[in-house]
Amino acid sequence: MISRLRNIKQLGVTPYVWPSATHSRFEHSLGVAFLARVLATQLKDHDPTLNITHRDVDCVEIAGLCHDLGHGPWSHVWDGQFIPTALPRLKKPWSHEVGSEMMFDYLVEENQIDIPLEDQRFVKALIAGDKSRTEVSFSPGEKPFLFEIVANKRNGLDVDKFDYIYRDSRMMGEPIHFALERILKSARVRENQICYDIKDANTLYEICATRFKLHKLFYNHKVARAIEYMIVDALTAAEPQMKIAERIFNRERYLFLTDDILTQIESSTTPELEEARGIIWRIRTRDLYKCVDYKNIEWNNPIRLRLHEHITEQAIVDAIPSTLLQSYPHTERPTVDDVRVDISTMHFGMKEKNPLDQVKFYSKSKPDECASAGPGDYSCVMPPYFAEVLLRIYTKNPKFFGLVQAGYRVVMSDLAMRFQTDAEESILLPDIEVNRAEDGMAPTPPETEAPSTPKATSRDSSFTHRKSASGSTPYSENSFTTVAPDFVPPSPLGTVNRKLKNTNKRERDHSLDMPGQAEGSSNKKRK
Repeated sequence: MISRLRNIKQLGVTPYVWPSATHSRFEHSLGVAFLARVLATQLKDHDPTLNITHRDVDCVEIAGLCHDLGHGPWSHVWDGQFIPTALPRLKKPWSHEVGSEMMFDYLVEENQIDIPLEDQRFVKALIAGDKSRTEVSFSPGEKPFLFEIVANKRNGLDVDKFDYIYRDSRMMGEPIHFALERILKSARVRENQICYDIKDANTLYEICATRFKLHKLFYNHKVARAIEYMIVDALTAAEPQMKIAERIFNRERYLFLTDDILTQIESSTTPELEEARGIIWRIRTRDLYKCVDYKNIEWNNPIRLRLHEHITEQAIVDAIPSTLLQSYPHTERPTVDDVRVDISTMHFGMKEKNPLDQVKFYSKSKPDECASAGPGDYSCVMPPYFAEVLLRIYTKNPKFFGLVQAGYRVVMSDLAMRFQTDAEESILLPDIEVNRAEDGMAPTPPETEAPSTPKATSRDSSFTHRKSASGSTPYSENSFTTVAPDFVPPSPLGTVNRKLKNTNKRERDHSLDMPGQAEGSSNKKRK
C-alpha cells in the first residue's frame, strides 16, 4: 500500500512546468520517516529524563512513513480541488489526512501487522498532529512534544516541511540549502514543546520564508494552476461514468487510485468520456487555459475579504461591456463556464502570523530555560504581514482572452471604488505626521488624543493606500497584462502548423530555384 505512493507525484502537475520534478510521494514519505526517527532519537538520547521509549520512536517513524497514504491523484489537486467540486455536500471536508488514517487501518488489517490498538491510535494522532485524541479521563495521554515532529500544529516547523522544502527545491533545479542536521541536533524539549537554539532563529525564519517562496514561484505557477483546473474539469466530466470521487469511501478501490487515472480516461473509447478525453488532449498539446489577468492583494487590504463574494465567474461575464461584444468578430460569446477565478493564499506557514512567534528558544548561557524571541533577537528585515492573496483570472477559451480581461477589470474597479475613498482618508493624517518628522519637527498628535499620549505603532494598523514608484496603487489595473479586447493568444498547434507550412514552402521554393538539380535527380531516378 505504501508502494502505491510511487504512482502519485509529490508536486502534482508541476512536472508539466518543471520536467525534472518527477519525484513521488513515496520518496517524500521515506524521507519524512527517516527524519522523524532521527529527531525522536536525538531527543531521547540527549535527555533521558523525557522518558522517550523505543515504542515512541517507532510510532513516530511509522507516522512519518504513513502520513501521506491518503493522497489521491495529483496530490493536493485531489483533496483541495476535485473532491470539493465532485462532492460539495459532504458534511465534513475530506482531507488527505483523513484518507491516510483510513489507509493506515487498511494496511494493518490487510497485512495482519501485529501492532497494539493503542499504538495504532497513537500513530493516527501523530499523523493528525492532535494530542487530544490520545487523552482519556484516567490518563494524561502521550508526550505532547512528540506531536510536533511529523505534523506540528503549533508553528508548522516539522520534519514533513523540512523534507519537502529540501527535496522539492532540488528536484525543480532551484536547490535551497539550510543546515538541516544542525537544526535537528539543536532541538531540545522545554516546557513540553520542541525548542531550538537562538543561534538557529535566522535559519528557521529562512525556512519559513522559503516555504512562501516555493508556493509563490513554483507550486502556484500560473501554468501549473491552469493544468490543475484542466485536470479537475477532466475528472469532473468523467465522474458520472467512472464514480471516481466516491472511492474515498471504499479503501479497497482507493488503493488503486493514482495519477494513472488520466491514462485510463485517455485510453477509453466510451462515448461518455469524450469530453474528459478532449480536455486531456488539450493538456497533451499544451492548449491550456489562459491566465488573462492577476493581482497580488495585501493581507490587510479590505478587498481581500470581499473577493470570493464579488469576483465571481458570473459577475465577470455580466460585466463585459456590450460595446465590446457588439464589435467582437466572432459569433460566440463568453459564458460562465469559460471563466475561472483563482484565489490563492500564500504564507509563511501560519497565515498572516510570523511562525517564529510560536517557537521558543534556549541559549548557551541558559540551556535549561526557553523563551520566545523578541524584536532584535533575530533579523528585523521581515514583512508586516506574513501572507498575501494572489487573484488570477483564467479563460478556458483563448478566443475570449481580451473580453474576459475587460469584464474582470470592470468588476474589480467597481469593488475598489467602495474602499478607495475610505482608505485614502484613513491615511491622510499619518502621512502628514511622517512628513513633519522628516522635516525635523515633532509630529502633532491628533486632536482626540492628549499631547502626552504616545502614539503606538502596530502591524495590525489599518490598510494604507501605498503608491509604487510607477504611481500604481493596490487598486490599479495591471499594466503588464493589459491587452486589447479582441486579443487572442497564439495557439501551440497553430504555431506548429505554421512552422511546418513555412518549412515545406521553403523546401518547394528551394527546389524551384535549382531546376537543374531537380531535373538531374529525376533523370537519375528514372535510370
